[in-house]
Amino acid sequence: CDGRTLRFRGGGSVPAPLWFTAGFPALPLDGELWIGRDRFDALSGTVRQLDPVDAEWQQVRFLIFELPGAAGSFTERVEQMQQLVAQAAVPWLQAVEQTRVADRATLMQQLDAVVRAGGEGLMLHRADAPYLTGRSDALLKLKPWQDAEAVVVGHTPGKGKYRGMTGALQMAMPDGKRFRIGSGLSD
Repeated sequence: CDGRTLRFRGGGSVPAPLWFTAGFPALPLDGELWIGRDRFDALSGTVRQLDPVDAEWQQVRFLIFELPGAAGSFTERVEQMQQLVAQAAVPWLQAVEQTRVADRATLMQQLDAVVRAGGEGLMLHRADAPYLTGRSDALLKLKPWQDAEAVVVGHTPGKGKYRGMTGALQMAMPDGKRFRIGSGLSD
């Protein structure tokens, strides 16, 4: 968000009602539109309508998690985000809650609580990090490791430069679910 226009990750503008961003601070905000856990399809339907429906947008919140290009450490930017939200006094503009943890055990308890509540994982941000674009070790995604057993039941032929080679492995899980694995195979 640039203070007035919400944008999708790809850069296109989100057709939000004018009232939604009217009280937002006039500076870049990085965040996400949110209705609630397991409500992505409803949110997607709301934000992709060319003529926004006010009743649907009244459920939406904009959760700020970063201030693009802002100076200072992440800790300082968190304080700035909280001040901006308080000054704006727009109920649907909220700063994402940030929590410090003292040790690995506490971190894993927090991850477990988020996953049990339906979340995907946690974003770990170095408190002293400046604002950075792209991938870095200052911001990491922590998700539970998931694995399962599957059996190779076949393969699909490769295409293009992989013609005459294996394109993907066909897999079967004990519950009968089938899927393909294609990435990670060497030439």
